Amino acid sequence: MRIGLLTESGYPYVGGEGGLWCDRLVRGLDRHEFDVYAFSSSEAQEAAGRVPLPPQVGRVRTAPLWTAEDDGVVYGRRARRRFAEHYGELAAVLCAANDPVTPGEAPARPAEAPATPGEAPARPGENRMSPQADRFASALYGLAELARDEGGLLGALRSETAVRALERACRAPGAQSTARAARVADLLTVAAHLERTLRPLTLDWYDEEGLGAVDLCHATAGGVAALPGLLAHRRFGIPLLVTEYGVRLRTHYLTRPDSPPAVRSLLAAFHGRLAAEIYHRAAFITPGNTHARRWQERCGADRAKLRTVHPGMDAAPFAAAGESQASADPHTLVWVGRVEPAKDLVSLLHAFAEIRKEEPKTRLRIVGGPSGPDGAVYLGHCKALAAQLFPDEAAGPHCVGDNPVSFEEIGDPGLPTPADAYASGAVTVLSSVVEGFPVGLVEAMFCGRATVSTDVGAVVEAIGGTGLVVPPRNPRALADACVALLRDPERRARLGAAARARALELFTVEQNVSAFHTLYLETVARTPAHRPLLDDTGDPLPFAHPAEAHLPGHWTDAAFRAGPRWAADTPVPAPEAAR
Repeated sequence: MRIGLLTESGYPYVGGEGGLWCDRLVRGLDRHEFDVYAFSSSEAQEAAGRVPLPPQVGRVRTAPLWTAEDDGVVYGRRARRRFAEHYGELAAVLCAANDPVTPGEAPARPAEAPATPGEAPARPGENRMSPQADRFASALYGLAELARDEGGLLGALRSETAVRALERACRAPGAQSTARAARVADLLTVAAHLERTLRPLTLDWYDEEGLGAVDLCHATAGGVAALPGLLAHRRFGIPLLVTEYGVRLRTHYLTRPDSPPAVRSLLAAFHGRLAAEIYHRAAFITPGNTHARRWQERCGADRAKLRTVHPGMDAAPFAAAGESQASADPHTLVWVGRVEPAKDLVSLLHAFAEIRKEEPKTRLRIVGGPSGPDGAVYLGHCKALAAQLFPDEAAGPHCVGDNPVSFEEIGDPGLPTPADAYASGAVTVLSSVVEGFPVGLVEAMFCGRATVSTDVGAVVEAIGGTGLVVPPRNPRALADACVALLRDPERRARLGAAARARALELFTVEQNVSAFHTLYLETVARTPAHRPLLDDTGDPLPFAHPAEAHLPGHWTDAAFRAGPRWAADTPVPAPEAAR
């Protein structure tokens, strides 16, 4: 079959998030064809180039999210009126309160999502035909149709008309209190964000030779990445599969904690409504873990469509470390990851101070580079704290002192690969206060290392019963768990062996690729053909492309072997297998 792979800030770019997962998926499913539709996140990402693509990738089309030239389209009076109507309706939905739900249907707000008065994302159990959901969908698709009819939408999204429509919605009777308090600066921020998010509506990807020619759209994220899939589904009936390892609404809460309440309220409403529409139209939704699944259910995802597919990771680089424990220093703790405030290295350093009181020989290796400017500042703060808590130690008056805490990066002497980092210590530690799927823990599990982790995100789901879990921001509990494992090598060995067996069973590339292959076939098999095929009498066949017709075998005739049906320009007779 032909898959339209929709990505954002990732594949096929070299420095993209999630790019490695997509590359493994495409290479693992070499029996299918892939067209890649990618959004880039920065000029630097585009300049870095793309990864080598396998032969099954037939087409790559890209669009930048970090910039967009004015399309030069000037609307006439009628088009301006249409835009004001649809954009105003969209803004009105964002400012309105949620539709009522049955008491008890909505689970508690996840603890990591701070409660701002008036913020109202979509709720699970919400009636998908509710007035607000229907108004949002009508406004969204109305803007898409306007962009198709007029040849562009960017100028209108950036116009004063958009800001004024947003202001009217915020000042209208019945608007939420946080929306009514929006200032001009807040309205400009929200309008700019909406313009960036709605750019996919203006692209030229939605024709018979573009997304109309694929058998299935696979969005590797929600939000912007899934918007082309929504339009392909609406215009051509293309089924949509959505994979989320990080839910967009959760990302909004984590990345905008200091924004004004009005901005947070309006953008939370937008991402919640958009997520609900995506989940409603998708044939299947594949969260990477139960933590993401709970967020999706809160945004209105139907549980019948949810299929948890754990991330697939290559276990081969960690095989040598997993099969041998000889390289592990029994007195060393290892932390591996991106250095940023959410990783809470400050608590880890205070916990290590307690550990040193119980086990003076223990050392801590912090392996990882800073994540952006904030990460660089945080790394400097952690180094200063380590120097303060642990003055350099020396064996005698004529020896050079050495700090028991070291800050290193992958590629430094002695740590050429991540496997070497995990293998160097007896226990791997995770101290985060916010975490999605803990990739670093799974890598440590492949290496057969015992782990001590904070109970955040999908940590418990990943490690099962193969590691120790403590509350976040609790240095004392973190220290006690580490000391317990440092003093019990037999327990460390048992936990490490169990962790490796669990990782090899659940988190390999092979299980990930196999799961998506099954979902692809199931989705196409239950979806009517979007290109009409005719029987001998000229009547259309409702299911002209069964899943097996896309694979070579005895059930396909010469007509199918001559070329894929999606390449035909006119209806053709169907093979016997499809009748």
